[in-house]
Amino acid sequence: MQTFSIVIPTWNNLAYLQNVLRSLELHSRVKHQVIVVVNEGVDGTTEWLDAEQIPYVHHRENVGVCVALNSATEHVKHDYLLYLNDDMYVLPGWDTALAEEINMVGHQRFMLSGTMIEPEFTGNACVQVQDFGDNLDDFDEAGLLRFHGESEVPQNWSGASWPPLLVPFTLWREVGGMSEEFSPGMYSDPDLSMKFWQAGVRYFKGVGRARVYHFGSKSTRRLGKNIGRQTFLNKWGVTPGFFYRRYLKMGERWCEPQKNFSPSAGRTLIHWCKRTFF
Repeated sequence: MQTFSIVIPTWNNLAYLQNVLRSLELHSRVKHQVIVVVNEGVDGTTEWLDAEQIPYVHHRENVGVCVALNSATEHVKHDYLLYLNDDMYVLPGWDTALAEEINMVGHQRFMLSGTMIEPEFTGNACVQVQDFGDNLDDFDEAGLLRFHGESEVPQNWSGASWPPLLVPFTLWREVGGMSEEFSPGMYSDPDLSMKFWQAGVRYFKGVGRARVYHFGSKSTRRLGKNIGRQTFLNKWGVTPGFFYRRYLKMGERWCEPQKNFSPSAGRTLIHWCKRTFF
């Protein structure tokens, strides 16, 4: 089975970081490489990581998720990079499901997402809504594990774009990783997907069996909004929502990807959208 290099950015969120690392230890089939990227770490994060002998990259200021992820690149040891939020909890079978999907794809031009379970509906059609707590004090871990073991597995869906996000590391390097003009991070997810699209990728799939519980953006809620939506529009000539709906078919039931993997196909569609809608 493939092993992943798992990059986890964290910003003064030690209890949640400890929780996601514990879940990886409990529920991963194999031992993956974990690279924690610490922004600030004034809550004792670095001291705890040192004591546990867990490797990390440290930024003394909050540089945001884009810079954080890019700074981990030189430490990646495996063929597949997985981006995971610190406020997630991986469920049994998560990595097996993704590894099996890699074997099914048959090439190295893809982007895969796991499927999130969240405590409340946010309008995201790709998410399972089931409340097992929106913070660690109220976290019903036993109930979550029962639900995961007994509930119907959600269907695979189109439009992978956000964590848990798995990509071939060669492809990550080819597109230059995250675009730091989106710092601290808002709308960097659709930008990365668009860069993959421009590179000819047509396999964007959400894997229903690769489930994680997501407490709900515990770090991003502390950030002010950037102008990421406008930055995306200026850069690509379409809105993030249009790209998700019309290109990636976000949230629709998974069907076979387009067969054309040439980068020119992506540019042609971009130009067509500009002429037609702007």
